[in-house]
Amino acid sequence: MSDLAGQDLGGRTATEPPLKRVLGPRLLLLFIVGDILGAGIYAVTGDIAGEVGGMAWLPFLVAFAIATLTAFSYLELVTKYPQAAGAALYTHKAFGIHFVTFLVAFAVVCSGITSASTSSNLLASNLLIGLGFDDAPALPVALGFMVLLAAINLRGVGESVKFNVVLTMVELAALAIVIGVGFWAIGRGDGDLGRVVVFESAGDRGAFAAVTVATAIAFFAMVGFEDSVNMVEETKDPQRIFPRTMLTGLGIAVLLYMVIAVMVVAVIPAGDIADPVNPDAGILLDVVRVGAPDLPVDTIFPFLTVFAVANTALINMLMASRLVYGMAKQDVLPRSLAMVLPKRQSPWSAILFTTVLALGVISIVSTMGDTTVVSALAGTTGLLLLVVFTIVNVACLVLRRDPTPQGAFRAPTVLPLVGAVASAFLVGPWARDPEDWIQYEVAGGLLALGVALWALTWLTNRGVRAKKTGFRDIEHLE
Repeated sequence: MSDLAGQDLGGRTATEPPLKRVLGPRLLLLFIVGDILGAGIYAVTGDIAGEVGGMAWLPFLVAFAIATLTAFSYLELVTKYPQAAGAALYTHKAFGIHFVTFLVAFAVVCSGITSASTSSNLLASNLLIGLGFDDAPALPVALGFMVLLAAINLRGVGESVKFNVVLTMVELAALAIVIGVGFWAIGRGDGDLGRVVVFESAGDRGAFAAVTVATAIAFFAMVGFEDSVNMVEETKDPQRIFPRTMLTGLGIAVLLYMVIAVMVVAVIPAGDIADPVNPDAGILLDVVRVGAPDLPVDTIFPFLTVFAVANTALINMLMASRLVYGMAKQDVLPRSLAMVLPKRQSPWSAILFTTVLALGVISIVSTMGDTTVVSALAGTTGLLLLVVFTIVNVACLVLRRDPTPQGAFRAPTVLPLVGAVASAFLVGPWARDPEDWIQYEVAGGLLALGVALWALTWLTNRGVRAKKTGFRDIEHLE
């Protein structure tokens, strides 16, 4: 891999100054917690409770354990290679195969698109409920929101950590309402904490199989912490700060998730959890309605949800478009995807490409299968990231061959090994209901499109430019 010093490599040059290190432990912690919370807790809690009944907290705990195993691998790699290219960088350093690196990078792009699509459907349903149009179709609103995100993105939106702090506070306020309503209902005698130890499966599965399926669903709620590796070049003393802060953020998130799951089970009767009033709006709105019927909280909560998940979608689409732009700049995707608006300096062709993909995914999934759009897209996001996490854990083990810098974090060897096996296990069809196998179709279709674009670029590079296709500067992919 050549650095080609002094040339334009994925948007940077060798003479550019380094990023300013402005993130201390508090801002980094809020960034991580805010990124993990996002849309996940709103989207999947009801589905999880539908799989395991009152023990809905257990899949969150198992998903947290698996995510933590992978977090240890990320911590070792990010302190060893403190550049902001994430999984693609680790894959490339471990295996050195450009096509494999591309597949990992494009899988991350696709996960951003499906995550943003999940958020857009969740936002659309809650917005319509908040406005009093419960029965109106959510699809046009979801598509319109994705177009709005593209317009914002085209204006050249920068990711502000302070803005993220504000949105994290809104997310926490919405979750605090759910927790408060839950305790209110339990205090009045309208809730039953005894349900939290009752296992119930919708099918004939045993406990292990049901928890496996529920954990695969819960994994969507645990993703986000890996985005923090992209902030490593802007973090003060990352070798010291990153490990403690990432693990603390994961701990805070899973604690909130488990408390929310307990409130859902305690407040909503078991027979109603799997059948919320509006499946695409999430079960938390039902908790507010049932737990505090005499309070006007349910008129405010949908708008808090809208605000909480909108930032998730924006960050996802920013990440996806910038990764596509970076790959096009390095000639592993068509160069036409690297075009930039002269005045705004935003990558308009990459934004257009990722937006069209998102619109297509939302439209197609809404006509497929028996599952809801939110469940299908959330599951696809988790599926793609579980594949990426498997590769990152393996890469962590392979890269033990490189010397470890002084002060870098080193995970116990057993953790990335168990993390790789556990993540790979949750990729299999046994971790999903048959109606959720649509996730493989969506993920496979998106990756197939990426491979087709790689092949087109390969043919163009070989036939027109007489050059090889591969990453020139993977460390500065974003």
